[in-house]
Amino acid sequence: MNAEIDISGVVLKTERLILREFKEDDLDDFYEYAKVDGVGQMAGWNPHENKEKSMMILKDFIEEKKTFALQYNNKVIGSLGIEKDNHLTELTDLIGRELGFVLSKDYWGQGIMKEAVDKVIDYCFYTLDLDYLSCGHFLENNQSRRVQEKCGFKRIKKVIFTTRMGIKKEGYISIIFNPKKNINISTYFKEQI
Repeated sequence: MNAEIDISGVVLKTERLILREFKEDDLDDFYEYAKVDGVGQMAGWNPHENKEKSMMILKDFIEEKKTFALQYNNKVIGSLGIEKDNHLTELTDLIGRELGFVLSKDYWGQGIMKEAVDKVIDYCFYTLDLDYLSCGHFLENNQSRRVQEKCGFKRIKKVIFTTRMGIKKEGYISIIFNPKKNINISTYFKEQI
């Protein structure tokens, strides 16, 4: 079951990042990384053609109150959403969400996304008291796969995603359970893949 999420007023800090709500002033930074070829496609959306498109999505982020802006050196370089989990129907007796993230290509390979995901995992488990978090990636998205593995997610099933562009793509769903809850993965998933 999906937990209710509202990150209004929440600010999380790591060694290099501030994770906070998006605001309309973030438009230029958001558009700067969202327009780059190869960034959005890894998450299932096309590069933004113009700032108007970015502003529409930015307003959704603000209104939905579930997506953190990743701020690094006073610049927004990515997003991390605590999304609804629509893939793990086996977990009807547990409360959780799915993480989705995007990072500016300029910052790939520096451990920044792992740092952000670790912080949000802590927030979801120790502040919100969720039972689990899931995360998905397309087959070819090795960067996302590596972040998930490094953060402790265990791959549990292959799925077909429908992207925001309406394209069907194969990928995997991974899961991490709240360590305070002593939930056994084999209760829900007989084997990991």
